[in-house]
Amino acid sequence: MASSRDRQRKLAREKLDRQMARRAARVKRRRQIQAGVGAAVVLVLIVVGSVWALGGFDRDPEDNQAAPDVCAWTPQNTEGNANLKDVGTPETKGLPTSGTRPMTVTTNQGGPITVELDLAAAPCAAASIAHLASRSFYDNTTCHEITTEGALRCGDPSGTDLGGPTYTFYDENVPAAPSPSPAAGQPPAYPKGTVAMIANPPGANGSQFLIFFKDANPAQPAYSVIGKVTGGLDVVEKVGKLETVDNGSGAKVKPKTDVVIQSLTVGEPATAPEPAPAPSSPAAGAPSASPSAG
Repeated sequence: MASSRDRQRKLAREKLDRQMARRAARVKRRRQIQAGVGAAVVLVLIVVGSVWALGGFDRDPEDNQAAPDVCAWTPQNTEGNANLKDVGTPETKGLPTSGTRPMTVTTNQGGPITVELDLAAAPCAAASIAHLASRSFYDNTTCHEITTEGALRCGDPSGTDLGGPTYTFYDENVPAAPSPSPAAGQPPAYPKGTVAMIANPPGANGSQFLIFFKDANPAQPAYSVIGKVTGGLDVVEKVGKLETVDNGSGAKVKPKTDVVIQSLTVGEPATAPEPAPAPSSPAAGAPSASPSAG
C-alpha cells in the first residue's frame, strides 16, 4: 500500500500538470488571436494601399471648400425710412457670371424698352434686378427724374431718391475717369443707350437705375454700367424731351408728365454664342469658287 506521502506527491504532480496544460492552452489561444488580428491589419493595409494607388483618395481642392459667395447683400437700416420696401434678398451663391440676360421695361410712354444685362461685368446688379422684378418691385412705379447728365432715373417706388429694397450692394464696372486730353474718337464713359445703377449714398446700390438717352462723360464717373438698350431707345429719347418741373427740392428735374413703369421683367440668362469656325482652305487641286461670267 502506498504511503500517504506518495499520494500527496501524486496529487501535487497531477495538479501541476493541469495548471501547465491550462497555461499552454491560454498561450495557444493568445497566439491564435494575435495571428488573426495581424492578418486583418495586413488585409486592411492591402485594401487601403490599393485604393490609394487607384486614386481613391484624390479629391479636387474645390471639393473641400464650400461654394464661394458671388455677391454680398448689406442690410439697410429701416428705422425712420419708410421709403424702403422689404422683398427679401437675392441668392448669394450659384449666380450666373457670364453671358447676358434680357430685361424688358414697358412704360405708359410706349415701348417696350429692351435691355441686355451684362452678367460678366455686373453679375450682382443683374441678380438684384432679376430678384426685384420677380417680386413685382418695379411694377407701377414712376421714373421720377430726368437727370442733367441726360438720363432717365427709375426704380424708386417712393419717387424720393431715397427708396429701394432693404439691402444694398457694392459698385461694379464703374468706368475710369476720362483723360484730361482725350484723343479724338474716344468713347464717352456713358454712351447713349447705357443702363447703369445709381447709388444713394454712393457705393450702396439698391434698385434705382439710369437709362442714358444721350452721351455723358462726367469728370468722375460714379455709376456702375450694367447693360445697354437693345430696343426702344426712341422711347427713352422721347421721354428725355419731356418738360420738367421742380421735384420739391428746388431741382427742376421731375417729368411734368408721369412716366410710369407698367411692368419690368427679366428673362433667363443666355450664354454668349461660340464663334463660328474659320472656313477651311480648299484642298490642293480642288476647284475654287469664282463668279460666273455674266
